[in-house]
Amino acid sequence: MKNILKRKYFISLLMLIITSLGFSQAKKPTIMIVPSDVWCTNNGYMMEYDNQGTKVKIPDYKRAFQENAELLLVTAKLSELMAEREFPLESMEGALKTLASESAEDALLTSKTGAGISESPIDKLKKTAKADIWMQVTWTINQIGPKKSITFILQGLDAYTNKQVAGASGTGNELIGATLQVMLQTAVLSHLDNFNVQLMAFKEDMFINGREIIIRIKKFESWDGDLEKEYDGKELNTIIEEWLTKNTVQGRFSTVESTENMMLFKQVRIPMYNEAGTAIDARGFCKELQNYLKKPPFAITNKLMMKGLGESSIVLGDK
Repeated sequence: MKNILKRKYFISLLMLIITSLGFSQAKKPTIMIVPSDVWCTNNGYMMEYDNQGTKVKIPDYKRAFQENAELLLVTAKLSELMAEREFPLESMEGALKTLASESAEDALLTSKTGAGISESPIDKLKKTAKADIWMQVTWTINQIGPKKSITFILQGLDAYTNKQVAGASGTGNELIGATLQVMLQTAVLSHLDNFNVQLMAFKEDMFINGREIIIRIKKFESWDGDLEKEYDGKELNTIIEEWLTKNTVQGRFSTVESTENMMLFKQVRIPMYNEAGTAIDARGFCKELQNYLKKPPFAITNKLMMKGLGESSIVLGDK
């Protein structure tokens, strides 16, 4: 009897381990390797775009990848190292080409009545690539006589929030006659596994606690209602908060601001999959809220607009 119980326990434990390994394998975050803002600034790869009258500087990734052979070598080597560890990768060059082919160059999206939301070229690139993590890399080459070494910084940024979720830095051994890729590999290898552990912890947190996004609720000036209007004895702002409590993971979100004209929610944790088992992103989640507000008793015409991957705005009263 004891042997039978032991065998059943062993089989159950083995199945649990196999399932866990498969689950872990499936949920590795998708990575896109990009040069850091610091590297782009130091090497002259910045550009300006007009953000509704304000000049903003952002990295010029397209020119950097077209002109800088060193950047291609560094990103190719890091891509190789991450691929060896079975992390899915998105190509920055491929994303740039897709973006260009879609002619998504305008930085301003407007409604039919002229209300708008500003979206930078970087926001658009994130939507096109759809990577979970932007792996930013900074590096400098040090030289003393014939000996060279490389100092590097790796930063894993959540593509939805721009929050850093992983980091590593260091300086490799001094080498004579080594190529850039060899120096980089020598410097990075001892740090990469810990960096990847941080990435996996981030992804596992998303599966347990949900993906983090930002939601804004606004109103068109032409709309005669507001967020304090009552429906069945409840103000609209309360109704929206109740919907979020019901539909976010463990009811997790923070109401940062709430007035009669706008609401701002941060740290909104949305599920990775809907009830049908389909992967869900910020737009898909907010589409459900948008449709909820269109139905009776509210019957509010509204427009859903996205900024990047992780920031949604629902504007009430028009579309």
